[in-house]
Amino acid sequence: MDEWIKVLQRECKRSSQNRVAQELGVSTSVINQCLKGTYSGRVKRIQSLVEGRYMKATVECPVIGELPKDRCMDFQARRNNFAATNPVRVQLHQACPTCPNFQGGES
Repeated sequence: MDEWIKVLQRECKRSSQNRVAQELGVSTSVINQCLKGTYSGRVKRIQSLVEGRYMKATVECPVIGELPKDRCMDFQARRNNFAATNPVRVQLHQACPTCPNFQGGES
């Protein structure tokens, strides 16, 4: 079993699947399916969220520098709701698609 799944199980036991889903910004059914091994969505994205939030894994962002993996996923998801109100968000919007950390798709 992958380490991130073990961590996900531990966090769900510590609190609840609903609480973990809220913390990761996904639905409870996504968490449940990941735990059962039946999730057919973007598993790598969920893995990155778990690794960033609970395992303190980081990535090197070309705009911001080092940041937790889950924050990187947040910035990637925000690309779908682009607003030119913040210069950093503009830079992220331009840099994310060419970044090696970019996982594409929707949030």
